[in-house]
Amino acid sequence: MSTMEQPIFSARAHVFQIDPATKRNWLPASKHAVTVSFFYDASRSVYRIISVGGTKAIINSTITPNMTFTKTSQKFGQWADSRANTVYGLGFSTEQQLQQVTNTQVDTHTHFSNL
Repeated sequence: MSTMEQPIFSARAHVFQIDPATKRNWLPASKHAVTVSFFYDASRSVYRIISVGGTKAIINSTITPNMTFTKTSQKFGQWADSRANTVYGLGFSTEQQLQQVTNTQVDTHTHFSNL
């Protein structure tokens, strides 16, 4: 039996990572806006955020029950990925795209609380 991740949605965003030296400044992880996709694997009850730039994975973040996506401005949000030991930031061109990410995060927490 093979596992199959299903796409939930995708949006284009500028991806950032927190500077590990300062823990304050954002460093661009992509030169341009890239596609950021949310996936769900029903066989494993796992959600992931994935973004690829060329052949390099920019984000490969498993969403955990205690992970929180925080909207920090009208078009920017961030979350800490303890497995990758980093904080990611996403900058969107519209408020609606950011709201879609926020809604997906709420949906994942609802899913986890029902397990």
